[in-house]
Amino acid sequence: MSNQVSKKPTLPQLSDYQHFINIDTRWMDNDVYGHVNNVVYYSYFDTAINRYLIEQGNLDIHQGPTIGLMVSSQCTYHSSVAFPDKLIAGFGVNKIGNSSVEYNIAIFKGEQTTASASGTLTHVFVDRATNKPVPISGELRKVLNTALLA
Repeated sequence: MSNQVSKKPTLPQLSDYQHFINIDTRWMDNDVYGHVNNVVYYSYFDTAINRYLIEQGNLDIHQGPTIGLMVSSQCTYHSSVAFPDKLIAGFGVNKIGNSSVEYNIAIFKGEQTTASASGTLTHVFVDRATNKPVPISGELRKVLNTALLA
């Protein structure tokens, strides 16, 4: 018999992040149970990350030679949110590879400083025409480096 006490994991805090995007919940985000449905969080994650890449990294999602494909994602739910809550997505980068990047993201409700949901997502950047991985370079790499979490 072990004497070790199981330690509850620490929930992500707003102060863990340096980059933020505001997200408004929508009526259609709620499910029949009256809270935002689990699949909607992935949309919030994707929206926050891509807004950052478009606005800060000059990623041209319509005609640029390089696009990011989401190849992995996971979400852990900590507390419910519901329409008409105002949300904040806090995010950063866990690691950058040659052609891939792993993001760390959390959703915060209103003025709360503890995450309602958190997760990781991985983009692989590929050539738009061939879907073959390409190195992350230039402005995009620079912007991703500024988002690295300590």
